[in-house]
Amino acid sequence: MPTLDQFKAKYAPVLDYIQTHNVRLDNLHVEGDKLVIKGAAPTEIIRNDVWNAIKQVDPIFADLQCEIGVDASIPPPVRTYTVVKGDSLWKIADKFYGNGSKFPKIIAANPEKLKNAESVIHPGDVLIVPED
Repeated sequence: MPTLDQFKAKYAPVLDYIQTHNVRLDNLHVEGDKLVIKGAAPTEIIRNDVWNAIKQVDPIFADLQCEIGVDASIPPPVRTYTVVKGDSLWKIADKFYGNGSKFPKIIAANPEKLKNAESVIHPGDVLIVPED
């Protein structure tokens, strides 16, 4: 029977995703021959992405029992991006959203740094890039 540490090693990408995406982990233990994960995600998309991460590790996940709900009171994770030389708001929006014309979302998320489309960004600036 695998130990908790062995399960943690196997499902490390899932546990990393849970940690970096503000998924509340209520319970993580071994029960019989299965790893039990219980918690709540801030959004349905993140909840589904937890399952996608699980399926990437083990498509049949026969050694796992996972119960992840959605709790809208959990704040969603904040995604940031550090500007590099040659960046523009258009390029950053294109990178994250696949559409450069969505750059106003980045402006709206950074009111203290960006006032409008003519705002200058510099290498090293850290911008909040909201989820699409």
